[in-house]
Amino acid sequence: MSFLPPHDLPELEHFEHPLSSRYASKAMVRLLSPLYRMRIWRRLWIALAEAEMELGLPISQGQIDELRATQDEVDLEAIARHESALRHDVMAAIYAWGDIAPKARPIIHLGATSCFVTDNGDLLICQEALKLLRSRLQEVIAALAMFANEWKDQPCLGFTHFQPAQPTTVGKRACLWLQDLLLDLEDLDHVVRTTPVRGVKGVTGTQASFLELFEGDGSKVEELEHRFCDKVGFPAIPISGQTATRKLEDRIGQVLCGIAASASKFACDLRLLQHMKEVEEPFEKKQIGSSAMPYKRNPMRSERINSLARFVLGLLPSTYQTTATQWLERTLDDSAHRRLTISQGLLAVDAILVLFKNVASGLVVNPKMIEARLTSELPFMAAEALLMEAVKRGGDRQDLHEHFREASLEAGRRIKQEGKGNDLLSLLAADPAWSMTAAELQALLDPIRFTGRAGAQVRQFLACEVTQALKNHQAAEAAEVRV
Repeated sequence: MSFLPPHDLPELEHFEHPLSSRYASKAMVRLLSPLYRMRIWRRLWIALAEAEMELGLPISQGQIDELRATQDEVDLEAIARHESALRHDVMAAIYAWGDIAPKARPIIHLGATSCFVTDNGDLLICQEALKLLRSRLQEVIAALAMFANEWKDQPCLGFTHFQPAQPTTVGKRACLWLQDLLLDLEDLDHVVRTTPVRGVKGVTGTQASFLELFEGDGSKVEELEHRFCDKVGFPAIPISGQTATRKLEDRIGQVLCGIAASASKFACDLRLLQHMKEVEEPFEKKQIGSSAMPYKRNPMRSERINSLARFVLGLLPSTYQTTATQWLERTLDDSAHRRLTISQGLLAVDAILVLFKNVASGLVVNPKMIEARLTSELPFMAAEALLMEAVKRGGDRQDLHEHFREASLEAGRRIKQEGKGNDLLSLLAADPAWSMTAAELQALLDPIRFTGRAGAQVRQFLACEVTQALKNHQAAEAAEVRV
């Protein structure tokens, strides 16, 4: 008897991609759906036909009207039936539209090649997807800015090499995360602002087919592309082969990788902080941390951010391989790869930012744990302040330095080998060279004096750079986090 279930059930013939069914938002899934893509193609064909009609080609207003009336009547099953016979996705889409728009059928795709819709369409969809990511990125920035402002003056132990270093503040640490995101936003805005569409270029990019249509009038061909671009809202790249250069998608991939890396750095930091019980990600009332250990409160959302980011960082660099191996005016070895990488990259980064906002909006700070850890290390870090005060009282700086060194080594030994608390101040108070009581020494250890300009840096950063980054923010469609 087989342990495996029967494999001849119809419902077992379908695969649900976790990015669309579990992680990404409905808004991003819609943008990357086959239906949305086909509707974009039809709008491109209408824009081309309208521009051609305006410049005198024999296309009637009735044909345009028929295209407009049927542009959203997309039958994906009919397109699939045509493609099974034609083995060509673009021609299948043309045939299916022609079936319901018979008057306009002769002028659909007039003078164009397949990349007219695939390349122009994909770039337009990427633009919409990047705008959605921009809104989500700004929402994360806003959430972290609120957190940084609330905790701007809360001293905490700083770490270098994950070893105790000089104090900072909880809010200043949050600004490290914010700074990375502002750079990502700047890169994203640059790509959105400067990414063109392919335009109207013809089979090998020479516009020869359109020159034939306009009987050798090159000025009309130029005007055709100009009018088409006005209708779609983006300029055309000046030069292309049959495809637009794949470097356009490399640039999109670079932005996606940048966002993924920034989010992953935040998630790694938060996992370390949660281990130390200083700052934790939100945990819902009925959430279960472990099926075996009911006391567990695992940072699973941060771990998921790391996991999705790792996927993005491994996925998108391969777009450069596509760019590097394109032959002359075009090859088709890019097609399947592009369908996989760009769509999955956009879905994964959308999922990352949805999670990031959820975590950043619900961070839990435990001040007592933060203070306890800082207090346990602060006597070591206050060496210079303690030395200066002892010198003011008549001590010899070099002798005091040696006494401090010996006392700190002994305190460290007791902490690590005997499990005791940090009694450095008691050791110093018992040393006649210091001429200070434990209370006097303790009075010099106000944590805020050791955080430098951390609080002031946070205030200035939030008021200037972060405020500027949040201008012109349009709220993104709400997205559910499936914990």
